[in-house]
Amino acid sequence: MSRITAVEVFPVAVPFARRFVLGSGAVGTPDQAAPDQAGSVIFVRLTTEDGVVGWGEQRALPSWSYETAETMAVIIKRHLAPILLELTPFDVELFHARANRRLSPAVSNGFPFARAAVDIAMHDAAGKLVGLPVHALLGGATRGEIPLCSAIGVGEPSAVREHARLSSAYAAYKVKIGGDLAADAAAVGAVAEVAAGKPLWLDANQSYRPAALKRLLDAVRDVPGIACVEQPVPSTDTLALHRLRGMIDLPVAIDEGSFTAQDLARAMRLDAADLVVIKICKAGGIRNALKSAHVAQAGGLEVLASGLTDCGIGFAAALHLFSQLELALPAELNGPELLSDLYVDKLEIVSATATAIVPTGPGLGVEVDEERIRAESLDLAFV
Repeated sequence: MSRITAVEVFPVAVPFARRFVLGSGAVGTPDQAAPDQAGSVIFVRLTTEDGVVGWGEQRALPSWSYETAETMAVIIKRHLAPILLELTPFDVELFHARANRRLSPAVSNGFPFARAAVDIAMHDAAGKLVGLPVHALLGGATRGEIPLCSAIGVGEPSAVREHARLSSAYAAYKVKIGGDLAADAAAVGAVAEVAAGKPLWLDANQSYRPAALKRLLDAVRDVPGIACVEQPVPSTDTLALHRLRGMIDLPVAIDEGSFTAQDLARAMRLDAADLVVIKICKAGGIRNALKSAHVAQAGGLEVLASGLTDCGIGFAAALHLFSQLELALPAELNGPELLSDLYVDKLEIVSATATAIVPTGPGLGVEVDEERIRAESLDLAFV
């Protein structure tokens, strides 16, 4: 087996094509330029003794998770790299077991975003070593293309209506709501005017309480196509999700409240959700995300696919993962839609149908723009 011989970390400030806002605040803007802003992404490059390179990435978004670009870089370089240098790219489970001992996962998991970047790079390198796509390492794809959902941020009705119009090729819309009942009702109605009955996936990003959300849903009762509401209450309040399910008729999805398979098992025991959002970043990697999906399927919960505005590497990893899962709605993998451009080639998206083609080349099946990543890498001097 080819051991890992080098681990490199590159923090990059990745600009967005447009301002994108969640219920918890702005995610990114077109003028992203500093490591403390939400657009920062950590790229990881692993090299094996055979010269094979594996790439991973994860976004630093402390308003969504607790990890920053600085903490992710430190965790990878000072704590995860020593573990990796004793392993091969195929030792994914051993990597996570040793990482758990070094960085105790406590109630949930420990530094999942940093670990996810490494996990993706290990899968990429492993696939390249054996000449197989990542999905083959996971058991094989059941579909070759994945329809995408347009992500529409919090905004004025005119702005979200225009975004929806420009995204008319998409099969569904994920509409961000921010806790202002009147503004959110107007935004949902504006998207619905354009959506023409296509599914609307409402995402509150923890910005509501149960009673207020019920009032919002009463206000948009006649809006066609509303399919579900995602994580309306704070992530720590699983019991509020349980109460909410008894108050409304709309299916409830858990996202920030479920990072691990164990988190999801607790939520299921409390009857707190109808669906679960699976993200590679919060699970700590591809294999752990797959474990959460299997727990959901075994427990009768439907799966929603999502990412965190990935720059191409993470997007490709998500395509491999979701190519073998049954999804309740088109996947909300919004990097190609929201970013100025991606940091990879050989990623195929059919714009006419807003469909992503699952890569079939070795590893992640994409070609990383290493020269650009190195050129744009930020200097975090204390790391």
